[in-house]
Amino acid sequence: MKHFSIAGIQMNIVIGNNIPAMKYRMDVLMATYPWVDMVMFSELAPFGYLLNFAQELPGPIEEEFCEMAARHKIWLVPGSVYEKVGDKIYNTSMVIDPNGTVVGRYRKMFPFLPYEAGVEAGDKFLIFDIPDVGRFGVSICYDMWFPETTRTMAVLGAEVILHPTLTGSIDRDIELSITKASAAINQCFIFDINGLGAGGTGHSIVCGPDGHVIYQAGSNEEIIPIEINIDDCRWGRERGVRGLGQPLKSFRDSEMVFNIYQPDADYSYLDSLGTLEKMKRREWKDYDHSDYNVIHDIIDYSDTST
Repeated sequence: MKHFSIAGIQMNIVIGNNIPAMKYRMDVLMATYPWVDMVMFSELAPFGYLLNFAQELPGPIEEEFCEMAARHKIWLVPGSVYEKVGDKIYNTSMVIDPNGTVVGRYRKMFPFLPYEAGVEAGDKFLIFDIPDVGRFGVSICYDMWFPETTRTMAVLGAEVILHPTLTGSIDRDIELSITKASAAINQCFIFDINGLGAGGTGHSIVCGPDGHVIYQAGSNEEIIPIEINIDDCRWGRERGVRGLGQPLKSFRDSEMVFNIYQPDADYSYLDSLGTLEKMKRREWKDYDHSDYNVIHDIIDYSDTST
């Protein structure tokens, strides 16, 4: 059995420097749960969602996180930061090992456009192995709305998906459903950690390889230490979801070629949907006024007897 413990920290995020608060919560976590092997924070936890806090990587901020990981001898995923590369900005998550070494950086493939304007899309997956434990993959928030991202990591052998999130909008309930479905169809563990305040509305979720909810947080600050058995992922992939469907094997054995992914795919329908931009208020002239006076036909406002 390959047991491994991951603690998500769902904390209040402000626009500005949250690193001292992150350090404090990590100290509390490790003092309370010294058996934890990995700690992860929510998307953009260090500084919040403003682009003017973009950092160069490697740099002093990353060094602080490396020191935190080495001091506690843990794996650390400090959410993500806006990374400045020349005149471009990426939403980047780093993975740091217990020696304080950065083993990889992942750039969000699907910035939340049009709201995350000014952020470039990454084009490389981050898959890494923890010796004698298993294979891990990283995605960030909106990436999960595109099933190709999680499926690619699963096909490459990822058994645990680390998914820092910043969702403060009314679609968080949809994301919870996506997380459960993604865990089941890819037969993997998913740790989806959201923030609070300027960092989201909470409701972090951890799902197992058959889609069941291991834990779902509320809307308050929480430390979420979860020990998992990585062998459950391999077992399910070999024997099926609850002994039934074996989707990864079926995907492997299928001879289907999906034409929508080919360079000459017919995107005429998608093109008809218009440009990717923020929704605008409808012009008043666009509304149908024909029914507006119906109420006046029913109610006589000149009758004051009542």
